[in-house]
Amino acid sequence: MTVTPHSDEARPGDGLVKVGGIMFIAGAVATLATMAPLFLDVDPFPSYAWAVCMLMGVGFAISAAGVLRSAAAQRRAARASQEARGVSG
Repeated sequence: MTVTPHSDEARPGDGLVKVGGIMFIAGAVATLATMAPLFLDVDPFPSYAWAVCMLMGVGFAISAAGVLRSAAAQRRAARASQEARGVSG
């Protein structure tokens, strides 16, 4: 039987997933804002505004790293639990 931590306990990778999600949302909003002038027939934003759109990809990568870190920690915990019970695999 596995022990599931309570929802209020911070697990490895949770912070990365939260930060990555915030960065992804900021990048998505920036993408919508920089695309709007193309449809509204006004002057486009400068190139640094387009660079902010890259936060979407960076946020996704950071969140993925957090998920991988969480999975690795769960794998280590499961392996330690099996070794403590004397189960060999």
